[in-house]
Amino acid sequence: MEQSERAATPLPSQTGDGRPAGLADAAGSAGGCGLASGADQLYHQVGALCFRQSRKGRIKVLLVTSRRTGRWVIPKGWPMVGKTDAEAATQEAWEEAGVQGRVVGTSGIGCFSYNKIRPGEKTLLCRVEVFALRVQSLADRFPERRMREREWMSPSRAAKQVAEPELAALLKDFRPEQIQHPLPG
Repeated sequence: MEQSERAATPLPSQTGDGRPAGLADAAGSAGGCGLASGADQLYHQVGALCFRQSRKGRIKVLLVTSRRTGRWVIPKGWPMVGKTDAEAATQEAWEEAGVQGRVVGTSGIGCFSYNKIRPGEKTLLCRVEVFALRVQSLADRFPERRMREREWMSPSRAAKQVAEPELAALLKDFRPEQIQHPLPG
């Protein structure tokens, strides 16, 4: 997808207390993504928590390594012109992990914040809305196959592998059986 079709989109203007408008407090409905006071600007991203059920009935989640640092993350990226956030998360899962699947649930399952470090550029504070994506197949050939590793693991092990505390909490508490109805499309 061309770079012009993706955008680093700041979230709506900040509220009087320094938080961007539209975000809930840590205990609120925005999936537990609290913000530190005084954040300059928060950028919206989308992510896919890719999962499957093993033959033994256990839930496994798929993590990928980041391109620059090699740390474990979920597939994520910028919203895409002409796609819903769920569709963009599905596209990111394909490009970064070779996942083909379907988002389940009627909305995201939560969110997490992280600092996107860009060498030679300003660091961006990003809020990632996470969608649960049931994996139907995993391709051997996908756009970023030479740039990333991928690994299936239990949600509790995945929670220990990621650097972001809010993402770790989402992974640790992940229960796909509590998600209802796939999104249309």
